[in-house]
Amino acid sequence: MDSAKMNTPPRTRARLRPLRAADLPRVVELEVEMFGPSAWTYGMLAEELGGLGRWYIAAEEIRDDRPGPGDIVGYAGLWFDGEITQIMTLGVAPRAQHCGIGSQMLGALIDRSRELGASAILLEVAVNNAAALGMYEKYGFARLGLRKRYYQPEDVDAYTMRLDLTAVDTAVDSVAETA
Repeated sequence: MDSAKMNTPPRTRARLRPLRAADLPRVVELEVEMFGPSAWTYGMLAEELGGLGRWYIAAEEIRDDRPGPGDIVGYAGLWFDGEITQIMTLGVAPRAQHCGIGSQMLGALIDRSRELGASAILLEVAVNNAAALGMYEKYGFARLGLRKRYYQPEDVDAYTMRLDLTAVDTAVDSVAETA
């Protein structure tokens, strides 16, 4: 057997479920790990989770080596205003990135947006987050503009992006089938 394969950690897999208030301490840890000084606080997350028109999910690691729930390795959420949805956050723990979990959550957010009857999805993403930009573009999101110094206190710019749900149903479906 190839020794490189023996030393490669197994690919992280996750199941999606609703995010619960009891999950917030872990989400705060992930926020700090992923977003540093611009991380949302416990209070911000609790307010967001309970907000009108919000829908949040957790990506729970699937563990073959032990029974019971796995660690939360990602989370995402959206806000529906009656016409469009806004992706409020989407994050995957660094150790679980590049395993398809972000795409899995994005697909769930797109599906939920369709269920709600949204005509489009909007989001902001840091201009220096190449992995996220690639994922959003793969799903058909188009760049609309630039928000200067959007992420604080780091002074990082953000692209605003939009997915038109009335025009790209088949394109998004074909991406989901190949992901």
